[in-house]
Amino acid sequence: MEIELHSTLTCPHCGHQADEIMPTDACQFFYDCVGCGELLRPKTGDCCVFCSYGSVPCPPIQQQKSCCG
Repeated sequence: MEIELHSTLTCPHCGHQADEIMPTDACQFFYDCVGCGELLRPKTGDCCVFCSYGSVPCPPIQQQKSCCG
């Protein structure tokens, strides 16, 4: 299974979209929206901002592994 490293983050506050490359060795807990400046955090139950607001979940989740543990 090939891991996708590109994900499009969509801000839930203003709808701004940004194409980002996900880290493979760490979780990204925070993301500053370029559109409105809002600091995004993961939703309850999600491990990172990519799992909450991205078009593709983070690499460990794609591999069905524990993320950020």
